[in-house]
Amino acid sequence: MINTDRHADAAEQARIVALALPYLRRYAGATIVVKYGGHAMGEEALADEFGRDIALLKQVGINPVVVHGGGPQINAMLSRLKIQSTFVDGLRVTDAAMVEVVEMVLAGTVNKMVAGLINRAGALAVGICGKDGGLIRARKLTRNRRAPEGAIEHALDLGFVGEPEHVDVRVIHALTGAGLIPVIAPVGVGADGATYNINADTVAGAIAGALGANRLLMLTDVPGVLDRDGRLMADLTVEQIDAMREDGTISGGMIPKVETCIAAIRDGVKGATILDGRVHHACLLELFTEGGIGTLIHA
Repeated sequence: MINTDRHADAAEQARIVALALPYLRRYAGATIVVKYGGHAMGEEALADEFGRDIALLKQVGINPVVVHGGGPQINAMLSRLKIQSTFVDGLRVTDAAMVEVVEMVLAGTVNKMVAGLINRAGALAVGICGKDGGLIRARKLTRNRRAPEGAIEHALDLGFVGEPEHVDVRVIHALTGAGLIPVIAPVGVGADGATYNINADTVAGAIAGALGANRLLMLTDVPGVLDRDGRLMADLTVEQIDAMREDGTISGGMIPKVETCIAAIRDGVKGATILDGRVHHACLLELFTEGGIGTLIHA
């Protein structure tokens, strides 16, 4: 007797694969940089799913490069060590003692955890940080703040917080050329040998630009860029983004994310997407379905 339910399930699976075929062709051999972090990293089921999805991208002929954050994990370790954090404009003030903890957590525990997710899914991932192979040369990040009376700006010392000055992608090419998936922790090294903590979004954008990636996927805890009525904007140009910033539609924490996307596009990335990493199979839905699920930003 024929099991109709089983046949229906098989037919649906075949239909899904057939629908994905044009997108598989589009991205064959493409470099996709994925910034991974937020709640998607903290939830075990979503984390395992992420590892399987990145492994799948590699297995269908795409070259994924993963850049991860780790703010909650750093907070947990600092709490265990009874070290107090201070933030300025969303950036963690990082002294010499704290940068050691940041490097230990990001380039150690979290980096190997993310690489392990992918390895367990059947691909080969290698965890590195921006200090390996001279990948990220960093410089000290400077911020100015205007005094309450409004006339005088003064420089803020954020300690060992940096930004990418130069990205040398040779170590990434060496890994991808050997069939491996790079998993990168956002820690860089200065010209003086000092270690710098760098925002993961910024690192992902800089690496995508240096690679001339086909796509940058920014997994966040929001659906993407929203209009004034709270509706998702599926497709935006750089010019439209500038207008939305001017009229206040884009504000707050979304500003640095769109700035990262725009900088990557100006460096040669074909498109950058801000999408919700809490959605199951977010990367696959964005790449292999018509219209995707987030906000695609392009020139």
